[in-house]
Amino acid sequence: MTLSPRQVKELLDEYELTPSRALGQNFVVDPNTVRRIAALAGVGPGDRVVEVGPGLGSLTLALAETGAAVTAVEVDRHLIPALRSVVEPVGARVVEGDARKVDWSEVLAGGDRWALVANLPYNIATPLVLDLLVGVPAIERMLVMVQREVGERLAAHVGDAAYGIPSVKVAWWGTAAVVGRVPPTVFLPQPKVESALVRIVRHPDGPPVDAGTDPDVDVDRERLFHLVDAGFGQRRKMLRRSLAGLVDPEAFGAAGVRPEARAEELDLAAWARLTAAAATMGA
Repeated sequence: MTLSPRQVKELLDEYELTPSRALGQNFVVDPNTVRRIAALAGVGPGDRVVEVGPGLGSLTLALAETGAAVTAVEVDRHLIPALRSVVEPVGARVVEGDARKVDWSEVLAGGDRWALVANLPYNIATPLVLDLLVGVPAIERMLVMVQREVGERLAAHVGDAAYGIPSVKVAWWGTAAVVGRVPPTVFLPQPKVESALVRIVRHPDGPPVDAGTDPDVDVDRERLFHLVDAGFGQRRKMLRRSLAGLVDPEAFGAAGVRPEARAEELDLAAWARLTAAAATMGA
């Protein structure tokens, strides 16, 4: 069982609720869509799933249908009573809290391997995904529904128009791909944009620290990310200018990177080589 448009409207009326624009609340009201998301997530009996922003529980129900153990994290205290009434009868656990502030070790207690499946509010999608990749290694894979443009940035590669800072940082932690599109018509209220379904799977052996460099060279993630931020922060400039003061001119040659190149021309391996060369030359 999942929620139909009529049932969502009845819940909103019963609990005197109005979707919050400030919290980016757009509730999925199409059973086929939430079942499709659950199927693409590839979860089932024996899996532990954490959902962020469950709203009224449409996706939560679809995830529970698969046999997975579901924990739903919801920040809106006004929604909690309605959410509990919908999902606790099917065994889902509800945690009230802000996904960007909760103690994830407590939320995910009881298991060390989790999947995140969520319809993420547009305003927190990118920072939350990156935060979880950095700080919550127990989440080994994700299937997230986000604004289409956000999804394309998360999964982009060199040569794609959407390639940018999030693309490189996600690639450090895992592989990402857009695996589906979702029209505005399945939401209440309907957003003005199309959504994308993005699958992210962590690298099984941790970040590829050598990324094409000498395996004995330890590429510092924070330094690499700092260069990426600086390079894309002035993406129209050549790297020799946007990274001036951060990368010694000779480091470009050592890394096999053209100083005339722009940030969007470098894949993760090239950024790693440049980071290692800059560290070696003391820039």
